[in-house]
Amino acid sequence: MKKGFYNLLRANFLISRDAVNNWRFIVYCTLLAIIMIASSHSAERKVHKIAQLHNEVRELRSEFVDRRSALMKIKMESTITRKMSERGVGPSETPPFKIRVNIAE
Repeated sequence: MKKGFYNLLRANFLISRDAVNNWRFIVYCTLLAIIMIASSHSAERKVHKIAQLHNEVRELRSEFVDRRSALMKIKMESTITRKMSERGVGPSETPPFKIRVNIAE
């Protein structure tokens, strides 16, 4: 047991006769770890991008609601009447009426 532990600490498994198999396994594990780390970073980048887009959508929705309410205020008859009275144009005193044209054939 003691000898096996010392061999492990001295890394005799990397310099022995069958070390090629050990090196292959170590390189395989290293490449697998690198791929896992890269995949994790890629997933994390995507999560951050999704969060950023979600915040942007929220901001755009609130801007849309603000603009829509401002448009509703501008389209109100009282607002139009007030703006046109500044130019000297007022609402009509007489109500509108329909003109009918009868075409005789």
